[in-house]
Amino acid sequence: MITETQVQTLLHIKEVAKNLMRFAAELLARAQVHDESKLSEPELSMFDKFTGQLKETTYGSEEYWEMLAGLGPALQHHYENNSHHPEHYEGGVAGMNLFDLVEMYCDWEAAVKRHNDGDMYKSIEHNATRFGMDAQLVSIFHNTRRLNEGKQNE
Repeated sequence: MITETQVQTLLHIKEVAKNLMRFAAELLARAQVHDESKLSEPELSMFDKFTGQLKETTYGSEEYWEMLAGLGPALQHHYENNSHHPEHYEGGVAGMNLFDLVEMYCDWEAAVKRHNDGDMYKSIEHNATRFGMDAQLVSIFHNTRRLNEGKQNE
């Protein structure tokens, strides 16, 4: 015979599963449309021009920032239309939700591969300063990177 406590536990487990499925569905939906704004104007021609050149720069270097400045209105349009960028919000990272943060992290992991000298740990540290992220969030990002590398217990 199942007890009332066991019934409540099973209901809780199902509720958590439902919440996780809803979360996963949102992330899957975002995966389908991530950065689509880069595929049409006013972004397309500017990103076509600069994306290849950015590969040769070091993330956060003076040369990198000069190239971003060259993107001008296209980059502003991109930030305005993609909520996974802190620049989308007046309050930066503090304005984001958890879905935005997860997409931003995944974007950073992909972006470091576009630079010849990309390094996710350096990117996290650079962005921590750039966006005023607190130590707890930085630690979570580092922990996630280690997990993705198969080093979750370090």
